[in-house]
Amino acid sequence: MFRKTTQELLPLNVSATARGVYDMYPCHPAGPGKIEVGFQALAEKLRGERSVILEGHSGVMWQHFRQELGRVLEAEGRHVTWVAIMDALRPENEINALIEPYLEGGDPLFGRRCTKQLVDFFDSEKLANLRPDPDSDLNVIYGPGASLVGWEGAWIYIDMPKNEVQYRSRAGSVTNLGASKPDTPNNMYKRYYFVDWVVLDQHKARVMSHVDFIVDAQRPQEPTFMHIDDMRQVLRGLSRNYFRVRPWFYSTPWGGRWMLNKIPGLAQGVPNYAVSFELIVPENGLLLQSDDLLFEVSFDQMMFQEYKAVMGHYADRFGYEFPIRFDFLDTFDGGNLSIQVHPRPEYIREHFGETFTQDETYYILDCEPGARVYLGFQDDIDPLVFRKVVENCFQTGEEMEADRFVNSVPSHKHDLFLIPGGTIHGSGKDNLVLEISATTYIFTFRMYDWQRLDLDGKPRRLNIDRAFENLCFDRKGEQVVNNLVSKPRVIREGQEGRLVHLPTHPEHFYQVHRYEFSQHVEAETQDSPHVLNLVEGESVMLETAGGKRQRFNYAETFVVPAAAESYRLVNEGDKEVKVVCASLKPEWFENPEHDWLQPRDELK
Repeated sequence: MFRKTTQELLPLNVSATARGVYDMYPCHPAGPGKIEVGFQALAEKLRGERSVILEGHSGVMWQHFRQELGRVLEAEGRHVTWVAIMDALRPENEINALIEPYLEGGDPLFGRRCTKQLVDFFDSEKLANLRPDPDSDLNVIYGPGASLVGWEGAWIYIDMPKNEVQYRSRAGSVTNLGASKPDTPNNMYKRYYFVDWVVLDQHKARVMSHVDFIVDAQRPQEPTFMHIDDMRQVLRGLSRNYFRVRPWFYSTPWGGRWMLNKIPGLAQGVPNYAVSFELIVPENGLLLQSDDLLFEVSFDQMMFQEYKAVMGHYADRFGYEFPIRFDFLDTFDGGNLSIQVHPRPEYIREHFGETFTQDETYYILDCEPGARVYLGFQDDIDPLVFRKVVENCFQTGEEMEADRFVNSVPSHKHDLFLIPGGTIHGSGKDNLVLEISATTYIFTFRMYDWQRLDLDGKPRRLNIDRAFENLCFDRKGEQVVNNLVSKPRVIREGQEGRLVHLPTHPEHFYQVHRYEFSQHVEAETQDSPHVLNLVEGESVMLETAGGKRQRFNYAETFVVPAAAESYRLVNEGDKEVKVVCASLKPEWFENPEHDWLQPRDELK
């Protein structure tokens, strides 16, 4: 019971999927003999060592890891002194005071990105007193920040996928950084997002050059690990050819059944699947495979090491942040999304410390006849009346006639709807939306949610005040069709097929194209990463200029980094295929009106 979820734990090994079948465990070859498994194998790497630094991220069950590794070491007759870096933490009340400015008081959802460093959570005098025992065979200091004591010795970094951190927080098997006990899952996630993950990711970036081995600890009894040089070599190759992150999925009250029916391998004992993290890389990982063993590394490791190869011309702007997000929103046989809005650029920067906002688009990968998307306001919108009705519905539980205020448009396969920050919107039922967006992903201000209860039976939280601070009431009537519905244009056509431009909004820093072809197509990255999804067809074979080949199946998302320079897509089926491609706009970054988009200081 160390995790609470319907999703299966990552298996130790997987077999290849059939052509045309969505692969839930996309693996990248690491070569033979590069991944090892188990505490016995890890202990063997420590022979001859006098000191070991066990660094790590959030979500690691440290006492369990110490117990299992210690059992093996002691069986070998070694006298081990264990030192917990947590003993040098500042008192919990001081840590709570330290992070309070970043948790926005009583706001249950949102905070502000923490600007502290991991060392700020520790008492400097206590750190100085954590010394190795000269009489022990082996001294091990363990926990997040273990390297802060400055010991010499072998370095091991223990990592955890962020989805597994959340599953463990729901089970109460882990705590937040500096907390003595678990909190509610929602409170723990908020603190992870705005505090723990920020300071721990920054610390990870600083220490990785010293690490000898990195451990994937999501399977408590079967940790897999790699030598850091082997991992670096794999990531270097991926950053110049292609990669696909491991997707993961979750349910909501409005979720549908398209993914449940179309993706083999998904756990079936759930009411629905609503969202897939196809490429939301602050939380996704990369799966490496060697001799049938799997090892998951967090995506940020790729960016820490290879962000210039991945981002090309845009590396200085985004630093370690990969800026484009792909995910699915599934309302097939489900319900409407909430009526919602995302923050405008200045608002998200001022209130939450983010460098760019949650500008989105909805690409309709599939839909039922009659499906619609809520987008913009009706032409006769009265902001004061609308707010009064929204607040009354919140207070009384009455249902709102949404169509009285919010415009809706029919959705068809391969439509693209544009949703820059400040735009009221929400997918209607019976859509499978491929959401192409800026990577920021939790800043949704709901105004009305059809009076639904959450999956735990409680009313869903709304953010009416924040929503009305961001709404653009001039996005209404005919302007919706003119400015927020993309007008596809064929910009190249020939024997190879068509290249279709689906223009995005001027406020979007990314552009969208679609390749439509029967045989094959050639493309150049033009110094930007390309994020692609096979939106129609059975499968395509990707061939990079670096000589790598990889099959991608229907609905799978994959990335060709900027450093790949060029690639070829080959249709493996009998019918024409369509591949959507998102990349960064060159002209957007040359426009001085967008100077607000600057990298964070620590990422420059």
